[in-house]
Amino acid sequence: MKKEIHPQYFTNAKIVCACGNAFVTGSTKQELHVEICSNCHPFYTGKQNLLDVAGTIDKFRTRASKAKAKLPKA
Repeated sequence: MKKEIHPQYFTNAKIVCACGNAFVTGSTKQELHVEICSNCHPFYTGKQNLLDVAGTIDKFRTRASKAKAKLPKA
């Protein structure tokens, strides 16, 4: 490998989240500030809400029922 082309790697880089959680990991930067972490992310905390804002499920069900009604009866 070529020398002096790779960034310095810090094995004890401090990661600080907006929620206040801080932990240590390895990175090419000594300190990182992030907006969301596994401590406050809705998927990992179990507070995730799946919203059907556009009504896509209802649209699909109406299209499927219309298509089923158009099928010839055997």
